[in-house]
Amino acid sequence: MLVIPAISENLTTRKDKTWKLTFGTNELSAEQAAELVKLNQEYCFLAINKDAFKTRDLDILAGIQSEFDFNQKPPGQRLQAVFYRLWEQDPQGYKDFNLYYRFQMEKLIQHFKDKLK
Repeated sequence: MLVIPAISENLTTRKDKTWKLTFGTNELSAEQAAELVKLNQEYCFLAINKDAFKTRDLDILAGIQSEFDFNQKPPGQRLQAVFYRLWEQDPQGYKDFNLYYRFQMEKLIQHFKDKLK
């Protein structure tokens, strides 16, 4: 776990309703900088507290585990990736993947709609 003092410098909303957080820190030790570099582009947890964390708080944070596997794509992204690979192998006349993707999704949706009573 890496605990460093920081100043919240910017909060920005994104189109997909997520947030981008920007923090500034004082100079970091070589070890802290190396830890941050290792975390670059990785999913991780961020704990923010106005006051320094107490030992009890750090123990609680160290014990937090997620049931979500950040290294696995969500099912929708996985399905889209499979459709892309299929399109690469056989575009079925579609020059644009987005059109192929919409066509395949409509077929899949219709397949399951037909099973509804």
